[in-house]
Amino acid sequence: MKNILQLSNPNVYASFVQAPVLHPLVSVIHYDEVSPIHTSLNNYGVYALFIQPEFPRHLTYGMKMFDVSDGSILALAPGQVGGKEDNGELVPVKGWALLWSPELFQGTDWGKRIQEYRFFSYFYMDSLRMTATEWGRITQLLVQMRHELRENEDTPALRAVLQGYIRLILEYCNRIYLRQISAEDKDSSDILKRFHQLLINYYADGMQQEGGVPSVKYCASQLAYSPRYFGDMIHKSTGGTAIGYIHSFVVEKGKELLMQGYNVSETAHLLGFEYVHHFNRIFKKVTRITPLEYRGR
Repeated sequence: MKNILQLSNPNVYASFVQAPVLHPLVSVIHYDEVSPIHTSLNNYGVYALFIQPEFPRHLTYGMKMFDVSDGSILALAPGQVGGKEDNGELVPVKGWALLWSPELFQGTDWGKRIQEYRFFSYFYMDSLRMTATEWGRITQLLVQMRHELRENEDTPALRAVLQGYIRLILEYCNRIYLRQISAEDKDSSDILKRFHQLLINYYADGMQQEGGVPSVKYCASQLAYSPRYFGDMIHKSTGGTAIGYIHSFVVEKGKELLMQGYNVSETAHLLGFEYVHHFNRIFKKVTRITPLEYRGR
């Protein structure tokens, strides 16, 4: 993680791949027109969807590496790190990229709802695999979006139109996501989804300021399970422990805060840790580096 492209706005990436800059808050890139390109490892300050028939191999996503299924969508959110560091080679790429600033939906009810889409989470380690029909419909929406950007000046009316396109594309993404998880084990999938949502709500409601970092016992009681049964179900679903899942969730939130400019002490406090060294220990256990080292990258 030596050379990271800081995507503070969508046009940083557009400029990097030499695509047209069409709007201050939205970038729609047709890779077929700019290929071949240099790959990049990106620190996202924006939302991004990469819609491609084929992806470069061995991409970084968070602290892990994986290969993306062909004919699919890869979704990233602010505070995340992903991509592939530039090695100097030009790579042929097809498909599309859609990037937008959180500012586009700032102050709207839907701006909060976007956080509920689980396919943006590091914990969903899979891409959204499209059917041929979905590929056609989503790419057509991107074509229409680009026409709007090219033919109209930036006004509140244009931004409302762009919001509508992005909302529709995300609903397609969510349908794909729901289809994929429905093929999984229903019981373990359901408990994991409710566990994850419980953690999201816990921090969204600011409960960590009084209750500290959530415990396994607390989560089990909120989901109406005994701690032992709850632990067994999480192990069945993830292969790991419930406390390990909590720690991974908390560390990912910590990464977002560190990327936003908070120092280590402030981040630990905002996450509900009573002692900074406790946060440091868990962060290093999960990532193998300290929060300070991560912040300096």
